[in-house]
Amino acid sequence: MGVSTSRGEKGVAVVTVDFPPVNALPVAGWFALADAVRAAGRDPQVRCVVLTAEGRGFNAGVDIKEIQADDGHGTLLGANSGCAEAFAAVYECEVPVVAAVQGFCLGGGIGLVGNADAIVASEDAVFGLPELDRGALGAATHLARLVPQHLMRALYYTARTASAAELHAHGSVWRVVPREELRAAALELAREIAAKDGRLLRLAKAALNGIDPVDVRRSYRFEQGFTFEAGLSGVGARVRAGFGKEGR
Repeated sequence: MGVSTSRGEKGVAVVTVDFPPVNALPVAGWFALADAVRAAGRDPQVRCVVLTAEGRGFNAGVDIKEIQADDGHGTLLGANSGCAEAFAAVYECEVPVVAAVQGFCLGGGIGLVGNADAIVASEDAVFGLPELDRGALGAATHLARLVPQHLMRALYYTARTASAAELHAHGSVWRVVPREELRAAALELAREIAAKDGRLLRLAKAALNGIDPVDVRRSYRFEQGFTFEAGLSGVGARVRAGFGKEGR
C-alpha cells in the first residue's frame, strides 16, 4: 500500500499507486506521489516514467472520508496542496510521463493524466470529474486537455464520464487495449520513448511545456480558490454529506 517505484526496464521508471480499495488518495498520498515522480524524473538514468496503479481503478480522487473526519479546514487545504503538487510533478517531470489507466479515472485522476505526456488506457477505463457531486470543484484545467471545450463543460456540469474509446477518438488517448495488456502497452510506448537520447528528451519536454498555451499550475490554482470558497460557505460539506447515499 502506498506509492512505489521500480526500474525493471532500461531507462524506464514505473511509479505505482496502491491505496485500496479504490485509490482515493489521502493527503499524504498525494505528496508521496509527487515526490516519487519528481525523484524518477531527476534520475539521470531515467528517460521515461510510467505512472500506473494497482486495483480496480486508476484513481478515485481525494479521500473524501478523510476530509469529512476533519472538523476544520486543514485536511481540505492539505488535499488542495497535495493535488496541486502531484499534478505539477507529472507536468514538470524532467522526462516524458506515460499514464497507464484502467477502470475509473476520476477527480484527481484527471489532474494526473491530463498533465501526462501520453495516455494508454484499458477498454474498461472511464474518465470524469464528479466534483459537483462531491462538494468540490477543480481539474477542469486538466479535463480540457483531454476533450474539446464544450464536451468538457457538459461532462463537468453533469459529472458524467467519457470512455477510453471516446478519448481515443478525440486523440488524447494513445492506445486502448484489453486490461490484461495495459502494462505491456504502456511499457512498449515508454520503451520507444526511452530509446531516444536522454539529454535531448529532457530538452524536448522543457520545450513542449514552454509552448503550452495554458499555464496549468496557475489555471488549476485559480480553480482551487473556488473549491475552498465552497468549503468555507458550507455548500461543500453539505453536498459531501450525501456522498455514497442513495440517489447520489
